[in-house]
Amino acid sequence: MVIQGSFVYLRPIKDEDMESIHHSCQDEEFLYMTGTRQSFTLNEITEKYKQFSENPTRYDFAICLLDNYQLIGHLAILEIDPDNKKAGFRISLHSRSAVNKGYGTEATQLAQKFTFEELK
Repeated sequence: MVIQGSFVYLRPIKDEDMESIHHSCQDEEFLYMTGTRQSFTLNEITEKYKQFSENPTRYDFAICLLDNYQLIGHLAILEIDPDNKKAGFRISLHSRSAVNKGYGTEATQLAQKFTFEELK
């Protein structure tokens, strides 16, 4: 499943994305902005994403640029509660070079569209 915008698209997380996610977890400001208070090893991140992929109350997406397919971040729709029609959300860009260009805003809009239209 791919969700396409004007500048970015969302796709499921792949094993080869783990290195970029791990790298982003080394930046204290990015950790703070996502509410994360600890650092993780690459193996810990890989194991967590395996668990996440089996969780029916969660969708994780890679955020990629349309023009060159570069992975620039990831987001999650989590703690999905269909009975009460609510969910949590988190987003992280992987480098400062992707910040302040509207990529996170568009990715958030695509996630909202998926959440409201697909998940109802």
